[in-house]
Parts: sequence; C-alpha cells; structure tokens
Amino acid sequence: MRFTHEPTREELEALAGPALPLLRELALPAGRAEEAPFDPSPLFRRHPLPGGRLFNKALLLRVYRHLVATGRIGEIPGLEALLQVKRIRTLSGVAPVAVLTGPHPCPGKCLFCPSEPGLPKSYLSGEPGAMRALRLGFDPFLQTRERIRALSRNGHPVDKVELLVLGGTWSAYPYLYRRDFLKRCLDAMNGEEASTLEEAQALNEKAPHREVGLVVETRPDMVTPEEVRLLREEGATKVQLGAQALDDRILEINRVGYSLEDIRRAVTLLKRAAFKVVLHWMPNLPGSDPARDLEDFGRLFSDPALRPDELKIYPCTLVEGAELKELFARGEWRPYPEERLVDLVARCKKEVPSYCRINRVFRDIPAPAILAGCRKANLRHLVQERLAQWGRACRCLRCLEVRSRPRDPAGLELVDLVYSSRAGEEHFLSFRTGEGRVAGFLRLLLPSPQGPDPGIPEIRGAALVREVHVYGPALPLGGRKEGAAQHQGLGRRLMARAEEISRGSGFRRVAVIAGVGTRPWYASLGYERSGTYMMRRIF
Repeated sequence: MRFTHEPTREELEALAGPALPLLRELALPAGRAEEAPFDPSPLFRRHPLPGGRLFNKALLLRVYRHLVATGRIGEIPGLEALLQVKRIRTLSGVAPVAVLTGPHPCPGKCLFCPSEPGLPKSYLSGEPGAMRALRLGFDPFLQTRERIRALSRNGHPVDKVELLVLGGTWSAYPYLYRRDFLKRCLDAMNGEEASTLEEAQALNEKAPHREVGLVVETRPDMVTPEEVRLLREEGATKVQLGAQALDDRILEINRVGYSLEDIRRAVTLLKRAAFKVVLHWMPNLPGSDPARDLEDFGRLFSDPALRPDELKIYPCTLVEGAELKELFARGEWRPYPEERLVDLVARCKKEVPSYCRINRVFRDIPAPAILAGCRKANLRHLVQERLAQWGRACRCLRCLEVRSRPRDPAGLELVDLVYSSRAGEEHFLSFRTGEGRVAGFLRLLLPSPQGPDPGIPEIRGAALVREVHVYGPALPLGGRKEGAAQHQGLGRRLMARAEEISRGSGFRRVAVIAGVGTRPWYASLGYERSGTYMMRRIF
C-alpha cells in the first residue's frame, strides 16, 4: 500500500487497528534482527488490509511511530531498524543528502559528457536526482527538505547529514549563487531562515539536522589557492575531481581541457588545506584499451601526488547528447564486452589500498538512456563474484566497513597505516576487528615544508586532521546501542592518537577541517575556532 502524500492523522488512525497484530508479531524478530536478517514481507501478506492491500515497510513505520507518539503502544526494540528501507543508505554512519544545482555552462568540452537542455552538464533527466531537482525547480531548500523527509520516513536517523552538492563544475558557478544555494540547504536543515551563509552555519551547530560534511565537485584545472579558500568559507570538507584518466594523451584525445599535472597539483593543494579528495576515473575512454587502463589505474596509488582518499569508477558509456556518438558511428570507439569490463574492474579493485574507499563502480544512469556500453547496474556485484572466483577480495575501505556487524569496542586494534604523498606524511589511523573490519578511522596529514601553500594563515605549521569517521549504522546524536561502533568513544581515541603522533613529529598545533555541524564535538575535545578550522595547541 502506498500513499502519494504524507498520511494524515485520520489515515494513520484508520490503519492503527490492522497494524497492531502485525506489530505484535514483528516484536520478536525485531529484537533479533542484528543477529540474523529478517524479511517481514510474509507477515505483511498474513495481515492484509481491507481490499487485499498490503502494508509496506515505510507505511508500517509511520503507523508505528504514530501509535508510540499517541501512547497506544510502547517502543519495540529493533523495530525501526527492521523496517528501514534501503538500509545501506546509512550503514556508513551518516545520512547522505544529494542536491542538484541549476543549469550553468561548464568550461569542459569532454567527448563523453552529455549536454541535455535544462540540466547541468553531464546529467540526464532520467537520473533519480535530476528528476527530483527538475520537479522541485532546482530549489536547494526544497531538495534538501524532501530528501531528509524521505530518509526519515524510511526509518533512517537524519540528524547527521552529509550534504552532496552535485551538478557539474561547482567552481564555475557565480559566487553569489553558490553562497545562497548553500544557505538555503542549511535553512532546510536548521528549520529556520538565516540572513547570511555564516549565520546559517552558526545555527547549524545546534540544528535538528547537523551538516557533518559538505561535498562539492569541480574540475582539476579550477582548483587554485583562491578557490580553496572560498571552498573553506562555504564550509566544504570534501571535493570530487573528475580526473577521468591519468595519461596526457588520453586526456587530450577526450578534450577534457586539463593535464595530468593539473590533477596532481589540485589533489596536493586540496590535501594541504585538509580536504578529503575523491577522484573519478573512467576506463574504456576513446584512445585507451584494457591494458592501458590497468596501467593508468596503477598510477592512482603509485604516484605520491595522487593517492586519493576515495574513488569513483565510471566505465565510459555512450548516452544521447555526447560527442562520443560521432566516434561510435564511425567505428572509432567501441565499449568493452561485459566479460572484459568485469575482468578489468576486478583487476583494478584488488590493487586498492585500505585507506581508499571505492564509492562506485558504475554511474547511476538509467539503462534506457545508455546507447552503448555497460548496462549492468549490479556491476559491483559481478566484480566481487569475479574476485571470489580468483580467491581474492577487495580491500578498499568500503569493503572493510563493519556495517551492522556487532563488535566490542574494547577488542578493537588501532592500526597506523603510513604512506607518503606530495602533500606530506599521511597517517591512516583505523580501529579494526580481528577479521580486519574497520570500525572507525582518522586521516592525519603531517604537511611537508616543501609542499604548495594554499594561502590559509591559520593552518600554517599545523598538523591536519582531514577526516574522522566512525562506521556502523547511523545513530541519533547522543544515542547509544550495544555493540555499535558509533558513540563509544572511538572518535576521541583516534583524535588522542593523532595528537600524540603530531606532537612526536614536532608539531605544536592540530587543525581539523570540521563540518559546521561537528564543531561542538571538537569543542568538547578542547578545540577552538580558528578561521574556518577547529584548532588546538598540543604542547
């Protein structure tokens, strides 16, 4: 049974009677859901509504919350988790909220990139996020509010939000548009309207929906010290860069308009300002082949000027509105056969170090929009199966997350993975289970004196905490759960170890690139505002 609107109190009351026996039957499996997954669908069929209609998870969750709020029943432990829709959305510890900017010209002329009227470049009207943005007129307030409400209706805690601003090249948008867009997103999280972006950021420190991270996407050639400073004023903490390839010949053939050195410089500059860096990489581009792709992928981690924190793998596909269509028509480009693509991505995936998280191996393009290329939305699963056939496993951070597996925080081992980058000495501190699963981690950069200066005075000479993240199902602020990684003090222990390492390396201050909604937590550790960062003296 589905509503095309938010059910009214009267509608919820009408469903209360049929829901009660169903909820009583779900109480026992709800309490054991963490031990063994449980599918409630058979019970939905056993308790049909009048007319043969059936409950679904989202609707039953709304009725359950109504019954609890009106005192008709008490809370049922584990039921909210059992009735979560698409549970994986918040298994990484935060609620991701994606919003799309309005149409605006992009300086890129990439062969593979579609240009659909009325949309930001590279986006298609059939994509879920684009459909929502079009329906809401690209209004940032409405997009943010709707996504938060949808996640909440589906059983997800939404007080810790990672805001993802999508829509192409953020750095190409006008200054005033950017500030107003972000202010309006924060207004939706705060539940009140601010006069300025800075006021909205301050309000968010105590808001019902805290912005724990702000992600934007841009081009490598637009990352300058001036742009880095502006991104910090806006509150950004993570930047996605469309690298696409790491070979100047391939980049030139595809007319992306930037070079490998542009990518290397952008990554280094962003890390020196403590940003997390996500690179997009595309196999099967015109001019390449599987062997070249495999060699190209290896540069991501062999080159100290790259070594991204996160990665998105987007196999090149042909869609309407891209100049690639002309090359395809002339027979100058062909997509790899499925078997070859699965083999290639599997060979790439097994080489990824545990400090890097592979967020995607396939872009969420609707299959009907793909004229040529891979249409397998389950490409990640096919790749994992191939690795299993080889007796191998991916060791990327996403594959190592503890997710919903119970764990004893006292039994976790603190591991310090050290690697070099052009930005300095990197420490990937992580709490791991006996099986190697990651419960929480921290990225610490000890900047090299020879590295590029982003021109931010307050962080000169400071050690930089670029990310602190505790995994497991997202818990409400202040909430605790037996066996959960969140809210068990892991973040504090990671910060303490980062300070020890920094002090031992001769640093007197530690600076944190904090999402505006996380500032109070860092303040509880003795950190104070210094410009757009949280800072603490450690000598």
